[in-house]
Amino acid sequence: MNIIDFIYNIVKDLNLPTTILISFALILISGFLVTRFTKKIQLPKVSGYLLAGILIGPNGLHLIHRHFIVNLDVISVIALSFIAFDMGRYFKRSDGRKEFRNVVFITLCESLLAGCLVTVVMLFVFKMRLSFSLLLGAIATATAPASTIMTIKEYNGKGPFVDLLLRITAFDDVVCLFVFSIMVAVVNAQESDIFNIMSIVMPIAFNAAMLILGFMTALCMEFLITEKRSFENRLILAVAFLFLISGICSYFEVSPLLACMVCGAVYYNRTNDKTIFDQMNNFSPPVMSSFFIISGMNMDLTIIVTAGIIGVAYFIIRIIGKYIGAYTSCKMLSLDKKITDNMGFALMPQAGVAIGLAFMGKAMLPEKDGLILFNIILASSVLYELMGPVTAKIALIRSGAIKPQSFKKNDAKETIR
Repeated sequence: MNIIDFIYNIVKDLNLPTTILISFALILISGFLVTRFTKKIQLPKVSGYLLAGILIGPNGLHLIHRHFIVNLDVISVIALSFIAFDMGRYFKRSDGRKEFRNVVFITLCESLLAGCLVTVVMLFVFKMRLSFSLLLGAIATATAPASTIMTIKEYNGKGPFVDLLLRITAFDDVVCLFVFSIMVAVVNAQESDIFNIMSIVMPIAFNAAMLILGFMTALCMEFLITEKRSFENRLILAVAFLFLISGICSYFEVSPLLACMVCGAVYYNRTNDKTIFDQMNNFSPPVMSSFFIISGMNMDLTIIVTAGIIGVAYFIIRIIGKYIGAYTSCKMLSLDKKITDNMGFALMPQAGVAIGLAFMGKAMLPEKDGLILFNIILASSVLYELMGPVTAKIALIRSGAIKPQSFKKNDAKETIR
């Protein structure tokens, strides 16, 4: 009997509460131990968490069973809600219309160029179906904010580059959802010869409704989370409101990113309350580490092989599109050279939203094409999430957002601990 069978025979006889508690203990401890090693080779913590998930998951030692992993989606929802809420404070009312126009212009350039390049190459080089090429191109526009934000926080990145990066990353998902909705309508029309405007309107309407939800929730938070409240009650109320937004979004099968981001932006601009964001950041590390470790556990490394040459092409072309789009748009706006040269490197990660849209795309396409599209997104997400934090760290250093000596000091502190 090998170690996997031995562990499984022990775990299968445990009751559910025991299984959950021991599994989460393994998740957190594995993340702690693996990041001790990744720190030595100067990899960001996110990479360490992902590697820890791969190590203890079904592709590694199989310490945690796959049946348990599939029921952990709630951790992802909570983590993304925390991330989006914190991102909201970077949308400051004082930034002005020029800064807002810059963010929108750069986001449209880098996301749409990536999507167009992927669509053209799939259609004319690999001779894939038009529906497949359009849906894959639409998904290529998305950027995952989670790993980038974790890397920024780990090294205490600050400055114009960080502020601009966070806003672009947030708007990427808005663009992706809008473009994907249009492509879905086009694909449906191609298949049925009938253009259905509702297939565009309904997803946009649901996301708009969630934006209103985020706005209204921020007003409730402003009313209830006052300076008179105790430290503990302020945190309890803030977490409760984020859970409420996430629950409502999950019911309507909409990503909580936009609603929580609007909530954070409106709350910060109306109250200028930085304390609550600091409290949330102090509360969230176990949730965030669990999120990335569970993401690593969900990664199926064999999919990288099955994605084949088309998957490799998608992986490279999307990076090229993102970089050229970001570089060109920043150049046109005459932004600082450090921002222009490095913004594209920080836009590599892709996961959450892209994987969710890949599920939808798989259901719309013929079985063979659907499986190819789904495997391409999953395989590339594995590579993007492993490499993304590293390229983001390099971009942050080269842009001056973090100093090389700052992460050396962090490493020294960790060694002492």
